[in-house]
Amino acid sequence: MTSGTLVARIVPASGFAGRRARHLIERNMMVYRRAWMILISGFFEPLFYLFSIGIGLGELVGDVTGPGGAPISYAMFVAPALLASSAMNGAVYESTMNIFFKMKFSKLYDAILATPMTPSDIAIGEVAWSLMRGALYAVAFLIVVIVMGLMQSVWGLLAIPAALLIGFAFGAAGMAATTFMRTWQDFDLVQLVTLPLFLFSATFYPLDVYPRALQIITQFSPLYHGTVLIRGLMLGDVGLFLLWHVLFLVVMGLIGTVIASRRLGTLLLK
Repeated sequence: MTSGTLVARIVPASGFAGRRARHLIERNMMVYRRAWMILISGFFEPLFYLFSIGIGLGELVGDVTGPGGAPISYAMFVAPALLASSAMNGAVYESTMNIFFKMKFSKLYDAILATPMTPSDIAIGEVAWSLMRGALYAVAFLIVVIVMGLMQSVWGLLAIPAALLIGFAFGAAGMAATTFMRTWQDFDLVQLVTLPLFLFSATFYPLDVYPRALQIITQFSPLYHGTVLIRGLMLGDVGLFLLWHVLFLVVMGLIGTVIASRRLGTLLLK
C-alpha cells in the first residue's frame, strides 16, 4: 500500500473523520447485550471502597475540611473521588485489553477496514464506547451517593457530564497506549499506572497532606483533575478554577484520540 493511500485511509479527503463511528458503537452494544454482567462488573470496586473506607474508616476519621473550608464527613469527601475513579475504571477496562483482543486475535478491525470505515472511525467509535461504559458506572455510582445523602449541592448533577469527560480522557489514552502493546504481559503496566493514580490523586486525603514534591507530581495526574472537578460540583464549590481541570481532560482526550487513530492506521494499513 502506498503512502498516499495510507494517508487517505487515515484522514478521509472529505467529510467528518469518524462519521461512521456509530456503527462500531452499535456493534459493541449488540455484543454486550448478552454479556451485561461483564459490562457492569467494574462498578462494584469503587462501591466497595465507599462502604469499607468512606463509611467504615470514616467513623474513625470523623469530619474533614472540604474544598470550601467547611467541615464535611469523610464519606462525603471520598465519594466524589470514587465516582471519578469509577469513570476511569470503566473507560480503561474497555479501551485496553478488549481493544488488544480485537486488534491482535479476533482481527475485528481488519474486517472493519474492508468496509468504507477508516482508522479514524474505529478510534472515535471505540473511545466513544469506552466513554459510555465509564458513564454507565458513574451514573450507577451517583445514584448510590444521592440515596446515601452524600451530595451537598444540585451542581452535583453535572458530575455525570464530568464523568463523561473523564471517560473520554482515559478511554482515548488507554486506546493509544494499547496500540503500543505487544503481549498480554504488557498490560501489567496498565495496573502499574492506574493503581498509583487511584491512591495518590487526592482520592482519600486532601492534597495539602502530601509532601510538597508529591503535591506537584499529583497535579499532573489526570484522575486528580477529574476528582477535583467532581468534588467541587458535588460539594457546591464551583468557580472558574474548574475550567482548568476541564481543559486538562479535554486536551488529554483529544491527544489520545489522534495518537490512537494514527497508530491504528499504521498498524492495520501497512
